[in-house]
Amino acid sequence: MKNNQTCLPIVSFFLATCTLFLFPPSFASGQDRIVINADLGQQQISRHIYGHFSEHLGRCIYDGYWVGEDSDIPNTRGIRNDIVEALRATNIPNLRWPGGCFADEYHWMDGIGPRSERPTMINTHWGGVTEDNSFGTHEFLDLCGQLNTEPIIVGNVGSGTVKELSQWVEYVNFDGVSPMADLRRKHGRDEPWGVVYWGIGNENWGCGGHMTPEHYSDLYRNYATYARNYGNTRLRKIAGGANASDYNWTEVLMQRIPHWMMWGLSLHHYTTDWGDKGPATGFSEFKYFDYIRRCYHIEQVIRRHMTIMDRYDPAGRVALVVDEWGTWYDVEPGTNPGFLYQQNSLRDAFVAGITLNYFNEMSHRVRMANIAQTVNVLQALILTEGEKMLLTPTYHVFEMYKGHHDATLLPLHLESGQYEYDGNQVPALSASASKKDDVILLSIVNVDPEKDSDLLIDFRGQDVSRVSGRILTGDVLDAHNTFDQPDVVKPAEFISARIRNNELRTIIPAKSVVVLEVE
Repeated sequence: MKNNQTCLPIVSFFLATCTLFLFPPSFASGQDRIVINADLGQQQISRHIYGHFSEHLGRCIYDGYWVGEDSDIPNTRGIRNDIVEALRATNIPNLRWPGGCFADEYHWMDGIGPRSERPTMINTHWGGVTEDNSFGTHEFLDLCGQLNTEPIIVGNVGSGTVKELSQWVEYVNFDGVSPMADLRRKHGRDEPWGVVYWGIGNENWGCGGHMTPEHYSDLYRNYATYARNYGNTRLRKIAGGANASDYNWTEVLMQRIPHWMMWGLSLHHYTTDWGDKGPATGFSEFKYFDYIRRCYHIEQVIRRHMTIMDRYDPAGRVALVVDEWGTWYDVEPGTNPGFLYQQNSLRDAFVAGITLNYFNEMSHRVRMANIAQTVNVLQALILTEGEKMLLTPTYHVFEMYKGHHDATLLPLHLESGQYEYDGNQVPALSASASKKDDVILLSIVNVDPEKDSDLLIDFRGQDVSRVSGRILTGDVLDAHNTFDQPDVVKPAEFISARIRNNELRTIIPAKSVVVLEVE
């Protein structure tokens, strides 16, 4: 027995040595690995990928941003101060308005002038409610000014006219003497706003007119022609693009619209099961896995649309603008079905993190995106209830990711395990890396609800010696914030990462989003 015991350590050492030779630490069994080439980045990640969408829908505008100047809720000219402060903390780059489906029934002249004299309208798309038009062009552009963000205005093609859109552009942007510029001055604004981004209609294949792509492409050329440049403001016009996997719509528009006439072509893609959306909280692991799988599917959809765009536009002049994306569940019990109000859980944070990581990767073509929607609607960043306000897990992802804005995308190679459920699997990890001012930002999502990731990160092309980080996680997959408990899910300091010999080793906990800053 003594001899056998003496031999065991020798044999163990021999086997361990062979294992290390055949499978070095970077590829050790059960270990995930990321290689970052810190000196090879070329493409800039546009900050506009991190944009937002706010429609006249439910409580996004009214009882969201807009409370009116006489409200007891602290506000600046009727706009809630706490929402502005929260969104400014994310460095919000742009805001798309007034829709959505609402855009193609909105007539902008009804929303200017003294509020007491503005006509009312019925929001036929969203709840059939009557709107008093107290939030219009001046109020929206005041909101954008308070947010220090770029406005995106979507014009009415479905029920509007070429003249109506042309006059709106003139009203907003012309600095000379003209009927529309004089009307703007009459209503209290001397200087033009100089709005650059204009959407020419919305979902014209559906709620925006149920058009064929051939008909819409002809209308686009007409409307876009009369949306004029004024002064130094050169418009960036966005054509109403496809619904998810309608590749024919992209094909026709890329073929029929001259590329110099459109800065961008939009795409709408929601992470949902249209046959059975399910609840925003209290869901099963089956429904959790299903939504994560559907989130990953956006990669295939975008690649196929980009392949079509590349065929007609190999120089990449036309941006792909994913100006509606996010999760879509059943509304919260007891709320108006037309208001699309849903809770926001850790699952939504993962959808946001994975999607934004992928947009970063595709930033050579994806140069703008807008999550749907900012306040109280669908995958909202902010929820309100009277004077109360809370930040959702999705909000925290946008705030944690803001270091990617206008940073240089770094080539990244990821090897990770799979999250398996009921015989199906998806990648357990999603990651993206960028660099700004020699600081590397690495965003990582671990969607596996049970397994931590034993992760090795190999940095090449830059010496690194310092790391700091934050983590977003929760006790359960549907962890979420409520007005009574608004801080259940919020970022915390992440201290388990260590750097040695230009390699970073860490454990990425199950069901978490981790963002690391490395220098």
